[in-house]
Amino acid sequence: MTEVAAYAQQPEEQQGTLGMEFGILGPLQVTVGDRQVPVGGPRQRTILAMMLLAQGQVVSVDRLVDVVWDGRPPATARTQVAICIAGLRKTFKAAGCAEDPIVTAHPGYLLRMAGHRVDAVDFAALVGEAQQAAREGRAAGAEELYRRALGLWRGPALAGVAGRPMEGEATHLEEHRLAAYEEWSELRLGLGQHQALIPELADMTREHPLRERPRTQLMLAQYRAGRRAEALEVFREGRSRFIEELGLEPGPALIELHDAILRDDPALTLTRVPEASARIAEPSVIPAHLPSAGPVFVGRQPELAALDALVRDDTHPRPGEQPPVIGFVSGIPGVGKTSLALRWAHRYAGEFPDGQLFADLGGRGGQEQVAAGDVLARFLRALGVPDDRVPADLGEREALYRSVLATRHILLVLDDAQSFEQLRPLLPGSGRCRVVVTSRAQLDSAAAACGSVRLNLGMLHESEAVELLARVAGEERIAAEPAHTARLAALCDRLPLALRIAASRLAAKPHWTVRHLTARLADDRRRLSELCEGDPALRAGFDLGYRRLPPDAAAMYRRLGLLEAPDFAAWAGAAVLDTDVAEAERLMEYLVDAQLLRTVGMDATDNLRYRLPDLLRLHARERAEAEEPADERDRVLDRVLRSWLTIAEEAYRRENGGKRLPRQRTTLRRRIETGYLDELLASPHEWLKAEQRALKSVIAQSRALGRDELAFDLALSTGLRDAGVSARKARARLAVA
Repeated sequence: MTEVAAYAQQPEEQQGTLGMEFGILGPLQVTVGDRQVPVGGPRQRTILAMMLLAQGQVVSVDRLVDVVWDGRPPATARTQVAICIAGLRKTFKAAGCAEDPIVTAHPGYLLRMAGHRVDAVDFAALVGEAQQAAREGRAAGAEELYRRALGLWRGPALAGVAGRPMEGEATHLEEHRLAAYEEWSELRLGLGQHQALIPELADMTREHPLRERPRTQLMLAQYRAGRRAEALEVFREGRSRFIEELGLEPGPALIELHDAILRDDPALTLTRVPEASARIAEPSVIPAHLPSAGPVFVGRQPELAALDALVRDDTHPRPGEQPPVIGFVSGIPGVGKTSLALRWAHRYAGEFPDGQLFADLGGRGGQEQVAAGDVLARFLRALGVPDDRVPADLGEREALYRSVLATRHILLVLDDAQSFEQLRPLLPGSGRCRVVVTSRAQLDSAAAACGSVRLNLGMLHESEAVELLARVAGEERIAAEPAHTARLAALCDRLPLALRIAASRLAAKPHWTVRHLTARLADDRRRLSELCEGDPALRAGFDLGYRRLPPDAAAMYRRLGLLEAPDFAAWAGAAVLDTDVAEAERLMEYLVDAQLLRTVGMDATDNLRYRLPDLLRLHARERAEAEEPADERDRVLDRVLRSWLTIAEEAYRRENGGKRLPRQRTTLRRRIETGYLDELLASPHEWLKAEQRALKSVIAQSRALGRDELAFDLALSTGLRDAGVSARKARARLAVA
C-alpha cells in the first residue's frame, strides 16, 4: 500500500524520525512518539492552530491578534502574542524537539513542518490516494485508503480552540470529512457491504438530514438488504423535511432512486462485486484455531474479569461508529500473557459462531517477526477465500479481509505482536469482531487509542505461586516444606513459566526435595541454566526480547545486570553508560516499554526508581559477560560505585553542616554535575532514606569485589556501620596493594 504523500515527500534523512505529530481533526493535540505534549492556555492553542492551518505559510502578527481577540485586542496584544510564541517554543524544546519549528519571518511567524506531521495533511493525502485508486478501478484498495483517512478523525475538528475564524475553519474541515465519507460509502456499496452500511448511514442521515447523498445511499443499502419498505419510508421522511424546512422537492437523484425502487428496477441489484472482494462463500469448516490454554492455570481472576468487558453490551459503540473492540495484554517474557489470552478466549469461544482465529506474530528460530501479509493470507483461506482469490497486493489483501469480516462475528487472538505497524493490517474494520492482542512490549499510542481494555501483567501473588507449584509437583510434597516452597517461588520471581518449569523438574525427580531444588537455584551463576535444563523457553524468551533492542538500549540492559542493588534511579543508569541523566532515563524508559525493566514508583526525592527482576538481572549479566570484555565491566562498576560514594559523601556533608568525613581518602570520587547534585540532594536525609536498601547492597558488592576502601567510605558516609566493613581490613588491603 502506498505511504502518505506528505511523509514520502520529506527529505530522506528525515524519514524514520518521529518528530512532532499535530492533530487538529478533533481536539488540538501535539504528540512526540507515545507522549502527548501539553499546550498552554486558549491563546497558545489558537495561535498554534492558526500556524498549522497556514500549512507552512507565514501568519502575520496582525492576523493572530485579530483572531485571538476577535477584533477587539488590548494595547498589549502584540506583546502577548510574542509571549505565547515563546511559550510554544519552550514547550516544543522540553518535548525533545532539537530544532525550533517556529520561525520568525516578517510580518509574523511560520511553523516549519519538515520532519513533523499534521493529521489534516495526512487526511488530505490519503483521500487523494483513495480517489486515484478509485479512478484506476482499484475499489478495494481505495476503500481501505478512505478507511484509514477517516480513522484519523478523533472528534469535531479544532474542538476547544476559540475564535470565530476557527469555527469557519472547523466547518471547512468537517465538509471535507463528510465528502470523503460519502465517497467511501459509495465504494462500499459497490463492494457489497450494504448490510454493514445501513446503521452507519442511518446515523449520518439523522445527523445531517438535509444532505441528499447519504439518504440516497441509505435507501439503496436498505433495498439491497431486502428492506424495501424502510427505503421508501426514508424517502418520505426526507421529502417532508425538505418541503418543510427548504420549501423544495428532493433532488433528481433521490426522486429517480425512489421511482426505481417502486418498480423494482433490476439495475438496483448488485450483480457483480469488483475485484477480489466479491461475496465469499461460507467456509466448509468453521475456523477454530485456538491452541490449548494448558492444563494448569492459576490466579489472574481480576485480569479475566477485565477482559470480560470486551463482550459486555456496554462496550458496544453506537452502530454508526463501530470501531474494533480490542484487549491488549502486555508483560515480561514468561509472565503468562498467552495463557491468560487463551484461557479467556476458550471461555467465550461459543459467543462467536463464525469462528476463532489465532496467529503467533513473534519471531521464532531467529526470525524477527511474522509478516502481516502471510497471516492475512492464512486467515482469508480459513474464512473461505480460495487461494486464487487471495490478492498479491498487501493493501488489496487487507481490504478483502476487512470486507469478509464485516458481516461475521469472529474472535481473533493475535499473540506476541511486535508493533502496531505489524498489528494494524490484521485488525477488523468494525466492532462485530473481538480481538485479544498479547505483546512483550507496550505498544505505541496508536494502539492505546483503539484499545478497549489494557492489561500489564505482573508476577503472581505468593499464594498463587505456591498453588501453581502444588498443582504440578503435588500438593502433599509442596505442603511438607512451606518455607522452602516460599523461597523457591521467590527464586522463580513468581513468574508462571519459571514456576511451571521448576515444578515440572520436581515432578520428574520424585527423589528430590523442595529444599534440594531451592539450593540448586540459590546459586545466581546456575539459576537460569537450572531453569532451562530440558526446557529452554525461559532463556529463549529473554533472548528474543534482548535481540529486538537497539544497540544503546541493549548496552544499558546488560550493564544494569552487573549491579546488585535491588533498585536504582536514572543517575545510576547514567553512570553505567557514562552518559547524561536525560539520555539514561530515555533508554531506561525504553527498557520499561520493552518489559525488560520495571518501575517501583517515586522515591522520597521525587525520582523514579527502577529494578531488574532477578531472572532478568541474571540474563542481563549473562549477556554482559558474553559481550563485554572484563576490563570494560570493571570500568562500568567502578563508575557506578564511585557515583554512589560521591553522592553519599555530599549528602553527609550537607546533612552535617558542611562537615567532611574525618579520614584520609584514597578512592577517587566521580564528578557529578553540580546542578543535578543540588537537585538530587535538595533533602540529603530523604536521599539517604530512599537509597538505604541500595546502599547496603552496594557496600556488600564493593566488599565482594575487593573494594574495601570504597565500601568503608560508603558505610561511614551513610551511617550503615552494620554493613560488616572493617576499617582495619580496608587499610590492610590498601597496604598490601
